[in-house]
Amino acid sequence: MSASQTPSGTDVPTLLVKIFGKDRPGITAGLFDTLAAYSVDVVDIEQVVSRGRLVLCALVTAPAAGLATEGDLRATVHSWAESLKLQAEIISGTGDNRPRGSGRSHVTVLGHPLTAESTAAIAATIAGTGANIDRIFRLAKYPVTAVEFAVSGVETEPLRTALATRAHGIGVDVAVVSAGLHRRAQRLIVMDVDSTLIQDEVIELFAAHAGCEAEVAEVTAAAMRGELDFEQSLHARVALLEGLDASVVDKVRSEVRLTPGARTLIRTLKRLGYQVGVVSGGFTQVTDDLKERLGLDFASANTLEIVDGRLTGRVVGDIVDRAGKARLLRGFAAEAGVPLAQTVAIGDGANDLDMLNAAGLGVAFNAKPVVREAAHTAVNVPFLDTVLYLLGITREEVEAADDGSGDH
Repeated sequence: MSASQTPSGTDVPTLLVKIFGKDRPGITAGLFDTLAAYSVDVVDIEQVVSRGRLVLCALVTAPAAGLATEGDLRATVHSWAESLKLQAEIISGTGDNRPRGSGRSHVTVLGHPLTAESTAAIAATIAGTGANIDRIFRLAKYPVTAVEFAVSGVETEPLRTALATRAHGIGVDVAVVSAGLHRRAQRLIVMDVDSTLIQDEVIELFAAHAGCEAEVAEVTAAAMRGELDFEQSLHARVALLEGLDASVVDKVRSEVRLTPGARTLIRTLKRLGYQVGVVSGGFTQVTDDLKERLGLDFASANTLEIVDGRLTGRVVGDIVDRAGKARLLRGFAAEAGVPLAQTVAIGDGANDLDMLNAAGLGVAFNAKPVVREAAHTAVNVPFLDTVLYLLGITREEVEAADDGSGDH
């Protein structure tokens, strides 16, 4: 139960009334109708329903002297509960709930599946830092199980470090963000495209039509691992496309496969008032099409030069590389009127690192090890819409906004 201040101070007698049983309409109203006869004040309430079973907790002040006795209230509540085949427990005490400690964080755990063993490991790691778990609730059961822990007592950074180390060995993804209003205030999402928004590497799709896919794929993989300078590798790969007919652009566009959950992520964010953009080391010939199809607010990428209906093997304009992606994130944020602290960046490769670090929240999505280690958090399941859970958005909220065109 959440902490609040009782108007009468911390030493006023209070009663914790707990009701258990099969859920049905009217139980909450019935309990408070029963308590109203004793003129008690409500200090705190919490209710949880799990698989049709209700747990309702009400923290109330004890009856005022002269109006009734605590024993009368207890007898009446128990009688009411028994009449509905419910169980009641009433615990005497003083004051409100224990205040939450300083250093408050949201810990989001994603499992596919989420096992009891991994949950125990996460809870033990939180306790090992000296933090306390104040509340746990489920964000989603599909396509992954996502639960959120409200944690207090330890600052976010050491908690994140401890959990990131532990999560890596137990097969779950863990995101740790500071609690506060800023979490829902993150109003701009910027994504990488290749192997993030889409399942493909666009340059490899072009290379397949030029008969040099294996050679290009090898260079791409080395660049994404951070082993090669991105700009040099881009020029080397694009040079292999020289002479391709420009009609290949439409073929590549038709071959692009969105990552599972991509449409759901973008549609949900847009309905919640977010602005969404993409930055890519790929090509505007594809990202412009994605922007139009998906209703994106921003898109920027490199541009393949086409002369007399054929690719020249060169790119034109400024190169979108590692530094360029971070620069574009800042530019999108300025244009959107959103502070950088309220931005989220998502990417998988080494050339996304500056962008991930510049954003308020950087998410490594099925990323290379160097990226997972440097990002604020990592998601290693193949569903892009799981990023919604890191923002505290539940699956129920997503489904309530769904128009039936989900992409799982």
